[in-house]
Amino acid sequence: MISRPAPARSRVCRFVLSSLIGVALGTCAFRACAQELIANPGSGVDALTRNEARLYFTMRLKNWPNGTLVKVFVLPDNSALHGSFANRILELYPYQLRRVWDRQLFSGTGQAPTTVASEQEMLDRVATTPGAIGYASAAPSSSSLRVLEVR
Repeated sequence: MISRPAPARSRVCRFVLSSLIGVALGTCAFRACAQELIANPGSGVDALTRNEARLYFTMRLKNWPNGTLVKVFVLPDNSALHGSFANRILELYPYQLRRVWDRQLFSGTGQAPTTVASEQEMLDRVATTPGAIGYASAAPSSSSLRVLEVR
């Protein structure tokens, strides 16, 4: 005969398991929470709408309002920071961004953004590249980077 756990014990087990999963996901979310959209100060903007951010990151808007060419930097598709940025700021999934970039690249109508290996490399590249845009997990303290408000 197979014994089944008592209902109260079963509820406690489910609660503990769901709590552990929530803590694990919450920790990851705080570490990789891309809340800051950053740009080179030469971009000439302080804020973007969510739609404008999507257009820049899908490579559909190629110039800033002041005419400077936009240079987009992203982390690899499997990066937690990239996934968080795509979900929270652009309200897209990383695979949706990849699909747009691949379609433009393979059809010859556009190009993919520049992929950098780490968040620090992104900060360095955005700071030194005129017209650059990227993202970070926290507001950088460097005066060579501008944090853009997303409305």
